[in-house]
Amino acid sequence: MRLKSFNAKTMTEAMQMVRDTLGDDAVIVATREERGGRGVNVTAAIDPNSYAKSPAFEVNRSNRPAPAKEWLQYDDEDEEFAIAEELTEALLRHGTPEDVMDNILSCATVVGLDSPEISLIAAIEHLFHFRPLPNRPHKKAILMAGISGSGKTLATAKLAARGAMSGLNVGVITTDTVRAGGVEQLAAFTKLLQIDLKTSSSEADLPYIIDDLSGCDQILIDTSGTNPFNKDDIKILARLIGCADIEPYLVMQAGMDAEESGEIARAFATLGIHTLIPTRIDITRKLGGILASAHQGSMSFADASNTPKVAKGLLSLSPKTLSKLLMPGSYEHEIRQVKRTGTRQ
Repeated sequence: MRLKSFNAKTMTEAMQMVRDTLGDDAVIVATREERGGRGVNVTAAIDPNSYAKSPAFEVNRSNRPAPAKEWLQYDDEDEEFAIAEELTEALLRHGTPEDVMDNILSCATVVGLDSPEISLIAAIEHLFHFRPLPNRPHKKAILMAGISGSGKTLATAKLAARGAMSGLNVGVITTDTVRAGGVEQLAAFTKLLQIDLKTSSSEADLPYIIDDLSGCDQILIDTSGTNPFNKDDIKILARLIGCADIEPYLVMQAGMDAEESGEIARAFATLGIHTLIPTRIDITRKLGGILASAHQGSMSFADASNTPKVAKGLLSLSPKTLSKLLMPGSYEHEIRQVKRTGTRQ
């Protein structure tokens, strides 16, 4: 079967798009909210026999494989069951919530269970979005938001280091002026990068500081920890985000309870935060929380933090890299190839 995703404002509109594009034979595989509940994404599948009826897929009939012999059917079914079981075990090990796991397994099954890693990559590609952090001049100031201890300051320092090493003129601001050592921690990094750290005590002076740094290629803003379930904290963060031309990112540490991670992401999404930066993925064995965050918060994955070192501390995420993090054992042959030849497949 083939998969296709549809985005719309409402589920009714999305379902109509599915019918108009794929016909009445289409099967709904997965659904999720987008843009903090202001839109929906529907993944639908169509049977190979229905390709000719659908203008959404072009099919070269001459390239279709010949029908398999009936006596091979049971071997194929056993192999697919084994692959599905391996995917299920991997997702359970990561504490993946049931709804997210069901969506991944449904997509993997529909695409075709050729191998665990390929099936997982295909499912992730259809279910999640990826939006890397900018590595070039960026018009909007980039703000790091999240709960206390999520790694916002380190993520800010890593992005500043990457920009500086790429030859960009980077400006850094911190609003974390209340926490003891908050300014000093970031100042230690910016001093090494020869960047003058600016401090902002409220949303009133932040626009003026951003304006003073308007000549920079990138402007990065570190914030204090926000309790997403505290109305006062949410209001403070909302005012910061809305006081200037700012693009907010949610910094979320891996390894947390998946259900709680999803609730936290959903709360931050109400502020218009649509991109997620996972942190501490090098020191956790359970990544179900970041899958839940992206799913429940309708967020795209940006880069991830996979080392405490500031230099080269951001990992670019893609369906394949996320698949490797979830099922590292399936890529042992590739790791051996890299060690042997020094080249990545």
